[in-house]
Amino acid sequence: MDILPVIATTIGGAFSATLGVVVGGAVTRRSQERHWLRDKQLKAYEELFAQYARFMMELRRAHLDRQPAHPDWAAWSVALTSASLVAPLSVATEIDGFGRAVGVFLKAVASRNPVDDPADEDALNAASRPAAAAHLVLLNAIRRSMGGSLGDVPFFLGGTLGSHPEGTR
Repeated sequence: MDILPVIATTIGGAFSATLGVVVGGAVTRRSQERHWLRDKQLKAYEELFAQYARFMMELRRAHLDRQPAHPDWAAWSVALTSASLVAPLSVATEIDGFGRAVGVFLKAVASRNPVDDPADEDALNAASRPAAAAHLVLLNAIRRSMGGSLGDVPFFLGGTLGSHPEGTR
């Protein structure tokens, strides 16, 4: 009886099983890392949009009601940075553009005293247009980064930006 074929078959089987475990582990780890990153991205994007909505609403209400405003600028800055940390480059680029467009609104509105020198609704709407457009561009960049099946949203979302008929359905 020749033992060589038995040894070769046993070694081949052991090698195949070991290779399967190593490859399976690598594939599983990569999949888990992708899921972890996706979860972190969604949480960061959600916080970014939440902070944006908070201060936009607070500033709008303060000016229209002639009341002091106390936005949490640190939370906004952290949300911008956190989202940029986990975003793919295409989304990070749009986050930067979004931050700059929000700056246009802030320069026009946050620099004014809402009690003594409030902006009226027309001024608030005009100042928010660049931010609204950049918000939509960022939202669609995020949707594209999540997968091609989502498609672009052709209209503005939420009521924090006032009246923008050019971006509604």
